Amino acid sequence: MAEYIWEGLTKRKEEKKGELEADDEAAVRVILRRHGIQPTKIKKKPKDILESIPFFQQKVKEKDVVIFSRQFATMINAGLPIIQCLDLLSAEEPNKKFKKILQTIKSDIEGGISLTDSLAKYPDVFDELFVNLVAAGEAGGILDIILNRLSNYMEKAMKLKAKVKGAMTYPASVLVISIGVVVLLLYKVVPVFEDMFSGMGSALPAPTQFLVDASQFVQSYIIYIVAIFAVIVFIFRRYYKTKSGRLNIDRLILKSPVFGMLMKKVAVAKFSRTLSTMMSSGVPILDGLEIVSKTAGNKVVENALMDTRKSISEGKTIAEPLLASGIFPSMVVSMIGVGENTGALDEMLAKIADFYDDEVDAAVEALTALLEPFMMVFLGGIVGGMLIALYLPIFSMAGAVG
Repeated sequence: MAEYIWEGLTKRKEEKKGELEADDEAAVRVILRRHGIQPTKIKKKPKDILESIPFFQQKVKEKDVVIFSRQFATMINAGLPIIQCLDLLSAEEPNKKFKKILQTIKSDIEGGISLTDSLAKYPDVFDELFVNLVAAGEAGGILDIILNRLSNYMEKAMKLKAKVKGAMTYPASVLVISIGVVVLLLYKVVPVFEDMFSGMGSALPAPTQFLVDASQFVQSYIIYIVAIFAVIVFIFRRYYKTKSGRLNIDRLILKSPVFGMLMKKVAVAKFSRTLSTMMSSGVPILDGLEIVSKTAGNKVVENALMDTRKSISEGKTIAEPLLASGIFPSMVVSMIGVGENTGALDEMLAKIADFYDDEVDAAVEALTALLEPFMMVFLGGIVGGMLIALYLPIFSMAGAVG
């Protein structure tokens, strides 16, 4: 299919123009006449060279999908047909890539393909959770309700992700700045002092000599240092992509003294919110657990949820395997057990998710408060230590002259 730019007149002789994706020019004319527009000019849209380069291609963000879901639900609730909804949404969509996807979905539905099957063609945009809930909405005739639930879920998931990113960004940025400052001092500043020290004719203090040696090493092997660092990053990324590598690293993350507790709380909040949304939408618990495990983001949590699914399929309760995993606190497991016994598991999971969203907020604030002075002392200690080492010979010389 190709994109065409068209101009035409309505029955009231009003000028209209826009873009359409179709197999050929004849198909564009058919679509326009179906909408009561007499085409006056149709031409194929010229291709943007940058669009063929992956780096320059627009990405469909999670926020785009949230806005689409919210607007789609409102239009369906107002009684508009799905095809008309998609037509209006694609016309107003600023993201070119997402606009094209919506136009293709509309064409698929016009061709007799269901909305669920059409969405499933784009797993990078509409994940398995989204597709399965839409399928449940189509089957139950409550698509607008499901889309609203999806919007609420995705908005809360985005906030949770933003909190975790905020907690990780601060120490990472300070570490990068520290490395940059140290490299700059060793590569540019220390050599200037080294030339000045060479005319002193006396041995340098041990800290200063160490700094000079480090500066000479960095200047001589800077390319090799960068290359070794790049190789280490490459090996780490490759190792993380392996099944055992991801499992080992994810286990270390959960056991880490600072971030481990935070990541466990995030895992509980995400699991509770996702499974609650799926169960309240009519998705069976076994299917829900399988999808939730795939979206867990941590291999250890994923394995624990798959073990829980297997246990339930064998006739056991959901609480027992969750407690055995060691990831979910006993309080959470007890609440899930109560929800399971009373037949209100989805409501209980929603309450757990709300509670742990607040817990994540508190953990992020505590972590930030703990890291701020530590990072300031860390950065100040490195830079201050290097400056003191550089000025030690000058202080010694001033003392000798005195």
